[in-house]
Amino acid sequence: MKFSKTYTLKEISQIINSEFVGDSNFPVLGMNEIHVVVEGDIVFVDHPKYYDKALNSAASVVLINKNVTCPEGKALLISDDPFRDFSKLAKYFNPFQKADKAISETAVIGEGTIIQPNVFLGNNVKIGKNCLIHPNVVIYDGCTIGNNVTIHAGTILGSDAFYYKNRETGFDKLISCGSIIIEDNVDIGASCTIDRGVTGNTHIKEGTKIDNQVQIAHDTVIGKKCLIASHVGIAGCTVLEDEVTLWGQVGVISGITIGKKAIVYAQSGVGGDLEGGKSYFGSPCDEARKKYRELAGIRLLPELISKVNNI
Repeated sequence: MKFSKTYTLKEISQIINSEFVGDSNFPVLGMNEIHVVVEGDIVFVDHPKYYDKALNSAASVVLINKNVTCPEGKALLISDDPFRDFSKLAKYFNPFQKADKAISETAVIGEGTIIQPNVFLGNNVKIGKNCLIHPNVVIYDGCTIGNNVTIHAGTILGSDAFYYKNRETGFDKLISCGSIIIEDNVDIGASCTIDRGVTGNTHIKEGTKIDNQVQIAHDTVIGKKCLIASHVGIAGCTVLEDEVTLWGQVGVISGITIGKKAIVYAQSGVGGDLEGGKSYFGSPCDEARKKYRELAGIRLLPELISKVNNI
């Protein structure tokens, strides 16, 4: 998330009541998670295992729970609870705005787009030309929809990321302040849910087609001309490259990449990166031909055991 103006390190420290290391006038341009940070951003880290990754990332400011040596050209915000303070910044720079009507006055709707009854469009939603938005679709604040997009009834775009820290008092939620971008010529079926990014964008690229009852989690990027069948669940920060096909009830773990033109057969569980241009099956999935040979071998086991026992 980029801020509306440049803030100083001192100003940011005052918002969260933290100490800082660096020039008080050090410029701060935004805040992001580690996988999408760029120069000028704040990133947070609260576990020693990830200190080096955060300190050596593209982020200019590291919100951290230990006073460590500050890398050259960067600044530190020292906090007893970086997770809490990152959420505090998210609330400060992207406060929740209560809706007072079904279609916000700040929503922009392109020429030729049809909005069916009972649709909700939040603040600053942008919808392109010649789209069809069916009844009971909900599009949260800040989502951007391209041209020639169809969204079927009951679909929800922009719900919060499923992102929590387990504390003794219960689960503490990381506040989402990202959004969703849907490119041109995308079709989204009925009763789908697509979560917004934590600080960046969940992104569905041009020409992708999504069936009914599909869940796509925060910060996931779906490439061009992908096919995603019913009941697929994709966890956060996943990348599907162009022309990937996921058949029904495929489950995909977070933070992986599925290569271009890969095909994953129904009811498979994807637990790691998949090379493009191949077909996969099983849970955990593997190349389909290999998996089918394994299944054929398993079917022969009772007969082989019986022969061994009769020797």
